[in-house]
Amino acid sequence: MPLSEEELKILREIEAQLNATDPALSDQVANTTVYRHAGRNLKLALVGVAVGLVIVLTQFTTSTVVAAIGFLVMVGAAFVAVDNLKKLGKASLADLLGSGRIGVPRPASLDALRDRLRRPERDDPEF
Repeated sequence: MPLSEEELKILREIEAQLNATDPALSDQVANTTVYRHAGRNLKLALVGVAVGLVIVLTQFTTSTVVAAIGFLVMVGAAFVAVDNLKKLGKASLADLLGSGRIGVPRPASLDALRDRLRRPERDDPEF
């Protein structure tokens, strides 16, 4: 539902008042998004998963208690990562990665190999 002219006027006045009273906050609000916050948390969670894995791998043979703590760190960080991935969603994750699509483009050689290995479609009932 679009805003009325009166509501737009009120919003412009609030924005002008915010710019006049606290320009730093106005800039921060304009430049910070939910996606940026979730992206930062996702990066920290992935670091947590890596740290937990390193603790598990290095301490498993010497101290199983420390390895168990590392495992709990890894699992907790993985839950945080999944939660932030859900917040990001597919479209915003592509924006976060800076490309128009998610993932790494496949080399042409893989496409050619896939075409060579693809079974030809025939009208024969045997296939």
